[in-house]
Amino acid sequence: MEILYLLIPLSLVLVLVVGVTFWWAVKAGQFEDLEGPAYRVVMDDDTPPPAIPPSANH
Repeated sequence: MEILYLLIPLSLVLVLVVGVTFWWAVKAGQFEDLEGPAYRVVMDDDTPPPAIPPSANH
């Protein structure tokens, strides 16, 4: 029973930390563009850059 005197305040502090972190993430715009990263993975340009001719190296 005495352990509840420790666990209840710890759980309240944990809930407060999670809530503050979530509120900060929302205010910072972390959830603004949910589809953009998925499209960037699909539309990734896999072509290699053009090779530099050996004569261009001085």
